[in-house]
Amino acid sequence: MTPILDISQIDMEFPTPKGPFTALKEVDLKINKGEFVSLIGHSGCGKSTVLNIVAGLYQATRGGVIVNGKEVFEPGPDRAVVFQNHSLLPWLSAYENVELAVDQVFGKKKSRREKRDWIEHNLQLVHMEHAMHKRPGEISGGMKQRVGIARALAMQPDILLMDEPFGALDALTRAHMQDSLMEIQNELNNTVIMITHDVDEAVLLSDRIVMMTNGPAATIGEILDINLERPRNRLELASDPEYTRLRSEVLKFLYEKQRKVESITVKSKPLSPLRKTTEAA
Repeated sequence: MTPILDISQIDMEFPTPKGPFTALKEVDLKINKGEFVSLIGHSGCGKSTVLNIVAGLYQATRGGVIVNGKEVFEPGPDRAVVFQNHSLLPWLSAYENVELAVDQVFGKKKSRREKRDWIEHNLQLVHMEHAMHKRPGEISGGMKQRVGIARALAMQPDILLMDEPFGALDALTRAHMQDSLMEIQNELNNTVIMITHDVDEAVLLSDRIVMMTNGPAATIGEILDINLERPRNRLELASDPEYTRLRSEVLKFLYEKQRKVESITVKSKPLSPLRKTTEAA
């Protein structure tokens, strides 16, 4: 199977007054169509840098990214990004925010009626049809993120890139958004790459979890296959021994293997049990 995304041996250096800073070193990853892949690691490990290179916002210093057989040099509608901040235009309604993306991507390829039906369809996918004419200031944070996801989906991207999309939400809203995302991916079979700091979120949503080593010169440390049957129910998984094992594997990487690297490279103190629990949550 030819991968939809081929991240090939990318390095990323940033200029600093003291010379080049190597953020990423030899990151190599292939992702197939329909896969849900999470990137996880400590802060500063280059997760967002990888995502920005795939999005075309950064150009790798060495190596490259290929999407559907074409090398990536700039942003494009085949890759849509959902950020932690919803980035909706506050003076436009939910409908109008999605409409902007649809007009940009499809232009005159769709009639006015087709565009309207398509916008409404994508708002229905995220359960926001009831608030389509409300502005961002009139809806909750979770609802804003739903509109942001609808806007991204309406572009019909080959790859959906998500940078901690639920990080600013409360726990209950976050759980609802995770369930909605699983429903959407099950229906559309779209390819998703998501950055997260949440171990449970990564195990719940992913087909594979890519665990990044600490920077500088961060790279892929391990890749964990998540072979839990779909559709997934969070309540049933809570008592599933395989779910517990997978969760433990990620935690071991983050707080044992990478802690040792930290102590060698930056001589930091080991994380306290309280801090471990807080950062893993």
